[in-house]
Amino acid sequence: MNIVIINCFDTYENRIDLVYDFLKSNNHKVKVVQSNFRHFKKSYRKGKKKDFIFVDTKSYYKNISIKRLLSHYFFAKKAFEIVEDIQPDLIYTIVPPNFTTKFASLYTKKNKDVKLVFDIIDLWPETMPIGLIKKIPPFTFWRNMRDKNLKQADFIITECDLYQKVLDDKIQDIKTETLYLAKKDIEIDLEADLSEKSFDICYLGSINNIIDIDLITSIISELNKLKPTTLHIIGDGENKDKLISSVKKSGAQVNFYGEIYDSKVKQSIFKRCHFGLNIMKSNVCVGLTMKSIDYFQFGLPIINNIGYDTEEIVVNNKVGFNIINGKIDKLINNLKDISNNEYKNMRYNSRNVYEKHFSIDSFNKKLSSFNVFSKS
Repeated sequence: MNIVIINCFDTYENRIDLVYDFLKSNNHKVKVVQSNFRHFKKSYRKGKKKDFIFVDTKSYYKNISIKRLLSHYFFAKKAFEIVEDIQPDLIYTIVPPNFTTKFASLYTKKNKDVKLVFDIIDLWPETMPIGLIKKIPPFTFWRNMRDKNLKQADFIITECDLYQKVLDDKIQDIKTETLYLAKKDIEIDLEADLSEKSFDICYLGSINNIIDIDLITSIISELNKLKPTTLHIIGDGENKDKLISSVKKSGAQVNFYGEIYDSKVKQSIFKRCHFGLNIMKSNVCVGLTMKSIDYFQFGLPIINNIGYDTEEIVVNNKVGFNIINGKIDKLINNLKDISNNEYKNMRYNSRNVYEKHFSIDSFNKKLSSFNVFSKS
């Protein structure tokens, strides 16, 4: 088959690369049409990449702004002008941005033999921490544009089961499957170097406006009452200073490392940590985070408040503790008398969860089960 993948964000590129590799290994002809504007760095990418067509896209600097919406609109418009030239048999479209659903739907209505796959990585505006205004125009228009165009798809992939629940009445007549995020495997050492006299907790990832700094601080503060506690931060973001200041005011220590990409350096920090924090604001509609997959890959159990998919993984696999409705009393009680042997078991369980759900092998097995990629 001649397949085109449409993707606006380099933040999703890891998933795109895995889908691309799978399709190429199954003898499909694949092109990726992607924005040349990097979302997190707010800069333009340089260089080329095999089978990638980078679309010149308008820049923006605020994550919620008219300028960003216009950037998404013109990206989608240009991307499907390129699709017109390629004339694919199948279009694999990453969502968001929501504008891609509109242009994909228009294209396949005109080209009825072309299969359409939507891969829903995020829900906008549902996952945005903007309170009740997400329920009024123009946010309702934005959401409805996505919802009404989903019905044009031949097949829908969701990043987590939660998204299927949220979209239930919009996709109930469409074949839908969950395909979890995945990471390429690396060599790791599950042996830990944990102190019995202190708590060492890790926060990994972007320090942005959707993480719950108040809840993180409450957790660290209560742990610090039991034993001296240090928060190890791997990452960066606009709320870095707020997080560091808040935790230090609680009496705990903070080690800030910045962004780290070297797996050996990252592992050296994880080996000293009892848990990784997987904490977001309660009004964010998320079932799974990339940071949790990182933790599991390195065998680090988690303290988690993400519901649905991740909550079930924690319960079913004993890979840490859940916080329900922001109440941390049960968590603190669980950690009062936990033994190093229990930590060790949770670390092995965490690694097993990665291999079962988030490895490249599990990713490819799931893709292989999707009949939409067959030529018939």
